Parts: sequence; C-alpha cells; structure tokens
Amino acid sequence: MYRRRNFIKKGVLAALGTGLFSKTDAGDFEKELKSGDGIDYKRNIPLRYEADVVVIGGGIAGVSAAASAAVSGAKVILIERFANLGGMLTTGGVANFCGQIEEQGEVFDQILKDLKRYSSIGEGARETVFNFEILSLVLQEILLERGVKILLHTHLVDVLTKGNDIKECIICGKSGLEAVRGKVYIDCSGDADMARYAGVSTMKGDGKTGYQLPMSKMAFVREVNEEDSLIQVPDNWPTQITSKEDLPMVSVWPDGPGGKALKIKIPMFDSTSTEGITNAEIQARRRTMDVLSYYQKIENKNWRLTHSAPMIGVREGCRVEGDYILTVDDLRAGKTFDDGVARGTFYLDGHGLTDDKRTYILPKDQLNVPPYQIPMRCLISKDADNLLVAGRCLSAEQLALSSARVSTTCSMMGQATGIAAGMAVLKNTKVRKLDYKEIQKEVLGRGAQLDVSKQIYRVHG
Repeated sequence: MYRRRNFIKKGVLAALGTGLFSKTDAGDFEKELKSGDGIDYKRNIPLRYEADVVVIGGGIAGVSAAASAAVSGAKVILIERFANLGGMLTTGGVANFCGQIEEQGEVFDQILKDLKRYSSIGEGARETVFNFEILSLVLQEILLERGVKILLHTHLVDVLTKGNDIKECIICGKSGLEAVRGKVYIDCSGDADMARYAGVSTMKGDGKTGYQLPMSKMAFVREVNEEDSLIQVPDNWPTQITSKEDLPMVSVWPDGPGGKALKIKIPMFDSTSTEGITNAEIQARRRTMDVLSYYQKIENKNWRLTHSAPMIGVREGCRVEGDYILTVDDLRAGKTFDDGVARGTFYLDGHGLTDDKRTYILPKDQLNVPPYQIPMRCLISKDADNLLVAGRCLSAEQLALSSARVSTTCSMMGQATGIAAGMAVLKNTKVRKLDYKEIQKEVLGRGAQLDVSKQIYRVHG
C-alpha cells in the first residue's frame, strides 16, 4: 500500500507541474549493463517473402531505387516503417524539393508529371512546393504500376549474413516477425539501419564533436480571422520567448491558402539511438510551443497550430563507408568520376552543430559549390558484396553529405542503385563485377543529367 500511495502521489505531482515536468531523459528506468549481460532469444521465423531486390526505406531514394530496379526486370519488395511513402518529404512534412528538378531521371520526371496531373505542385517561383498527401499517393501508385511489392507499417529488425553477403533480413509488422530473402539489398533507410544491423563499417557525425547535422521539426499553423484567434500556450508555460533574439532558427514557409509551415532547428540529438530520437521529438514539441507562444503573444499573429509532422526532420543519421568516400574537396572541384552515376548541385547546407540559431559550420561565402558527380563506389558498402545504399546514408564526409542529401539528388542515387541492382540480378553477378560504364550509360538513357561542366537550370534552395 505504501508503494502504491507513493506512486500515486508522484503521478499527481507530475500532473500538477507546469510545462516542462522533468528533464528530457528520465533515466531511472534504464538498467546498468554489465559484461555479458543480456538474454538469449531463439525462435523459428517464417520466410515469408523472396525477391531479387529488397529495398529498406520508402523515402524518395527508396522509391526511386525500387521503381528503377523493377523497370530493369527485377522482382522488388520495399519495406517502409511508416504508413506512407515519401520519408522526409511527407512524413517529415518538408513538402518542397531542393536542388535541380530537371533531368534527374525518369522516376523523378514521373513524380513531377503525376503531381501536376493532380494539381498538387506549384508553378513559377513555387514550382518545387507540393501537397505531401498527394505525393504519398503518387509514389505508391508509381511503385504499384511497376509491380513493386510494398510493405507499410513494417520495421527492419535484424540482418542475417553469410560471409560478405546479406542472406535474409528480419522484419516486423502487424503479422509479427517474418523473414525476407533477397539477392541484392539497397539500404535507403536514411540512418543506414540495414548496414548497422549487418555490422558493416559506418560513419557518423563530424569526426570531432560526434554531433550530427541538426534536425528540424515541421509544425503547421492556419491563419484565422481575428475573431477566431486564440492563445494556445498557457501563461505558466515555463520557457516562453519574449524577444526575437531568443527564438531558435525558424523558417516560415507557405503551406497553401491561409496555411504556414514553421521549420524549427533542433540540434545535438542522435537519430540512430532509440533514446536520442525520442528525446529529439520531446524537445521539438516543447520548442514548437515556445515558438508558437512568441508569434501568438508577442507578434500578435492570428496563427492557430493545427498539427506537426509525425516525424522530426533528420538531415544526418549514419553513413555507410563505401568503396569511396565523397569529400568536400570533390564538391568544390566539381569533380567527375569514371563511375559517376548521380549529380549534385546544392550548397553546403551544414548548420551549426551545437546551437539552435541560424549558424553554419562554414562562413556563408564558402557554402556554394559547382555541380559535381557522385560515383557508384559511394553507393556500395566496402564490407558487403550485395549491399547498396542510396540517400543520406551514402558514403560521404559530413559536409559533403549536407549537399548531397537533398531530395532530387537522393532520387538520382536511388535510380542508379536500382539500375545496378537490377543489372546484377539479370546478369547473375555481383555489383562490383559490373561494368560501371554500363550502369552510367543506362542512367543517362533514363533521362538523368551527369554533365557538370555547366549549370543550365535553377538550383532550388
């Protein structure tokens, strides 16, 4: 009875608290592990699916990889942990393409064409802004039309290897634990989940402080009439912001008639850690209320918070160490490669790692880079024979990643890996044994631009 009363008392005190009840991480539940401490777990898991190509992650890179592999004639399955496809563009609430949108390849061309068909992408100065609900639909229909098997609400749990090959992966959805067997695997998880679970070499952070590129939370407000306006942040909220100088980095984007999106910088959390990503989401919701308080109470905006993106926006998780590591010097030199299969155009978007202000790792006059190529070798794990990567978990230095991670370039990387995977399956060989010039030729044949000698089209930022 004494324990129960104390438990109830603690609960009441917490409920009566104001705003931030406790530190972000309540650590009293965590068990201190000792050497050899753990449990043995063994069971027979049904081998539910077999495919030529298995893609982990349904963001723009994963969709482009799966679609391209299917066009090549491969039997493809894509596994996505959320309810919809699109990753940061949809679940993360970004709803905007960055980089060059022309000549990114036939998959991206189809995406743009279909968004226009649904009247769900802007024109002129807003030609990269789209409706993310419609994008989710567009992406799933592109995959279904090409015969890709999609599994939503499905998490990657583990990876089984033999020698330098991945043999099966363990997934978990509403049907419980199941196994998937493939010939070639493409990690488009963003955080290199498959690579990490397989135990291959990976990189994270800047190599000095260990911090990753800061995350951002997308929160959405609707502008209402003055008579419908209200203050949604209580007066006893403990961290209310009263001056513009105290705001974190906030970017205000248009979001349709009467709507606005607030992008709020959230630094110094690890997206590859269970507790790290949990604490980032907690902090992001608190900061959203701080920002909302300022705009509603100080600037008297008639903004009403409607929703936040279901997932915080992650710029950097974990990167696979590939046969080649793309460097900042490569970008600044506008470098070409014999095995160049994708093209980057975006600036070095490396925000300050340890503060929430509008700061950058580099001076602003050092952020721009010319067009550059990404080699196939950056998309192959150096430790595995049948593991490719695409998207923000490519093999690159942190600052090089800050440019290459944008959606248009991720789509190009996805298309290249899908082509390579399909080619390897049809030729019954390993990706490394393919003629990279043949991959490059197919990439060009599917409408991608690889020429870095000139920049004809606008680079959207």
